[in-house]
Amino acid sequence: MRRAWEAGETAASLAQRYDVGLANLWRRRASEGGKRRATADPDPEPAEGRDRYAQRKQAEFEYQLEETRLLAAKLAEAMRGGPLEQVPVWHLGFVPEWRAENLPPGTAACDRAWAVRHGWTGAFWSETGWLHPLSYLDEVTLQANRDAWREDAGLPPGAAESWPC
Repeated sequence: MRRAWEAGETAASLAQRYDVGLANLWRRRASEGGKRRATADPDPEPAEGRDRYAQRKQAEFEYQLEETRLLAAKLAEAMRGGPLEQVPVWHLGFVPEWRAENLPPGTAACDRAWAVRHGWTGAFWSETGWLHPLSYLDEVTLQANRDAWREDAGLPPGAAESWPC
C-alpha cells in the first residue's frame, strides 16, 4: 500500500482496494513517514485547443524566421559597405562600429558624414572624429528612439515612464 500511495495512487482508491478505512490509512502513513514524490502539474491545454495552438505557433515561427533572414540580409549588405539607410534602427550603432574595424578607413569617414546629415546619429562620433564605444552607441540609439522602444515593449503612455533608463 505504501509504495502505491508514494507512486501517486489516491488514498480513497487504496482504502477501497485493501478494504481499510481512510482514517487507518492516514494514521499508518503518518506513523511510517511515507512521502510522495513531487510531481509537476501538467501543462494546461491552450484555450484554442492544441491543433490551433500549434498552427498559430508555426505561423509565428515562420514569420520570425523570415524577419530574421531579412535582417541578416540587410546587415550583410551594410557590412560589405552598402548604404546605411536600410540598416534597422536598433543596429545603427553596431554596423558603423563593425565597419570602422573591418572596412577601409574611407568607409568610416563616409559613415560619419552620413550620420551628421541624419541628426541624432551624429552623436556616434566625438568632436575629434573618433567613433564612441558600442555600448555608448546603443545608449544613444535607445534614447533617441525611446518612444519606439516603449511601443515595441507594449508600454502605454504614462506607464513605467522611467523606462528605458
